[in-house]
Amino acid sequence: MNKTDKIFVAGHRGMVGGACVRALKAAGFENIVVRTHRELDLLDTAAVRRFYAEEKPDVAIIAAARVGGIGANSAANSDFLYENEMIAMNTIMEAARAGVKRLLFLGSTCIYPRMAPQPIPESALLTSELEKTNEGYALAKISGLKLCEFLRREKGLLYHSLMPTNLYGTGDNYDIVGGHVLPTMIRKFETARVENAASVPLWGSGSPLREFLHVDDLASACLFALSLDNPPDLMNVGSGSEVTIRELAEKVRAATGCTAPISWDASKPDGTPRKLCDTSLIRSLGWKPVIGLDEGLRRTVEEYRAAVADGTVRLAR
Repeated sequence: MNKTDKIFVAGHRGMVGGACVRALKAAGFENIVVRTHRELDLLDTAAVRRFYAEEKPDVAIIAAARVGGIGANSAANSDFLYENEMIAMNTIMEAARAGVKRLLFLGSTCIYPRMAPQPIPESALLTSELEKTNEGYALAKISGLKLCEFLRREKGLLYHSLMPTNLYGTGDNYDIVGGHVLPTMIRKFETARVENAASVPLWGSGSPLREFLHVDDLASACLFALSLDNPPDLMNVGSGSEVTIRELAEKVRAATGCTAPISWDASKPDGTPRKLCDTSLIRSLGWKPVIGLDEGLRRTVEEYRAAVADGTVRLAR
């Protein structure tokens, strides 16, 4: 990837796309093309085809997706499957038809089986049953990475994929109902601190193990992957360390300064028992994360407070 390349970042208003744009600009890339949903509906095949024909980007980073936490996914698997499938098929296939030379597709480690070996290697893909609560999203992301793999094999196009672990950081969605676990916790604990609440309600038992990666580390991984002349078709991206949801809650509570006790609702689903990804492949090629969880939480809480103060915090999709 050259500094003069025209780079399309799909989903630049989201957490991941926004981080990619910041990282590209910091690295000296200036010819970056973005479109809002109003300007380009990625579910509209004809519109995506026109966009690629008109703009003719050299590189595409597909960070656009409909995302949500366990509650949102389990309540609307059909919507998550349909929208993410259409986004993947349109942005990848129309890029190929328009002659886009290189494409990086971003998914999630939820593509792997519910009971995959831990840490989860890339080879675990499609070896057993998926987690039911986010099966729709996972299937769509599997389709996208497989389409990249097929186009590379059949057409010689340098299309490849990264599957990041649970993400957090700048530009996250703090919606209580549809958000992911970490930003939801930050909002709940910070609200409890401000309102001097008697307790903080959290879903599940607190026992599942999860891995968390700051979105700026993912953005650095994206630029690293795009710098490789012959990258693997699929690479995991993660921090390499894990915490229980209960331990995470204590860390977030400490980061916010909240003193209210936690009330665990065991009637709510836990999701996959454990999900730590094996990142030995990308690390062997020269990439590693640099933002630890405690430091990342400190930054994120500060950013959340600033966004609340100026009215820019994301509270919904």
